[in-house]
Amino acid sequence: MNTIIEEIRQELVRHSEEAHRLSARGFFREEVRLYGVKSAEVTGIAKRIFKNLTNKSKDNIFSHCEELWKSGMLEESFIACNWSYNVRTEFEPSDIEIFGYWVDRYISNWASCDTFCNHTVGALVEMFPQSIRILKKWTGSANRWMRRASAVSLIIPARKGLYLEEIFEIADILLLDKDDMVQKGYGWMLKSASHLHKMEVFDYVYRNKGIMPRTSLRYAIEKMPRELRIKAME
Repeated sequence: MNTIIEEIRQELVRHSEEAHRLSARGFFREEVRLYGVKSAEVTGIAKRIFKNLTNKSKDNIFSHCEELWKSGMLEESFIACNWSYNVRTEFEPSDIEIFGYWVDRYISNWASCDTFCNHTVGALVEMFPQSIRILKKWTGSANRWMRRASAVSLIIPARKGLYLEEIFEIADILLLDKDDMVQKGYGWMLKSASHLHKMEVFDYVYRNKGIMPRTSLRYAIEKMPRELRIKAME
């Protein structure tokens, strides 16, 4: 076994707590495999071991991330998210294909999806806006997590006021999606965009409120002034 991966797993086992493992399961409807390590401790393990790596090249880090993703363990997925984000200065446009492969093959819950897409994929999209055309392809996937990823990868850029046109295009494609994880994902994307584009997002929601799932609508308007929320819910 890769000695770095073995060290990570030994540390996760050492810091695992059965009570936390059982309570954490309550946040998921799907079956989730986990050690039972608190998030702050997982982050600490990720940082300590990464700091001591002698080879921090992107290729080496991605190779370790692949092994972590393969395990199917929640905490290992979080470390993969952390490490892939750490090498963002080396990202290339083609990395979106690797990220899409990881989402499609390994992600099976909202926590891994959102942690990875908010930060790692979002950072790549900001560096290479042409990657959004790949996100649009993800909207057509049969995999619910790929479709959610197409939206939540734009959460951080949306908060910065970026890519509003593309955000609406992705929302259009996902508008009638029947999966609540996807509905929440694109609703969250719209809510993030509303921070700097409040009226544009309100107009979009109001225009589509007759067909937009209530789950998506509620997420999208959550941070809007009360009078706008009432109007959108009429």
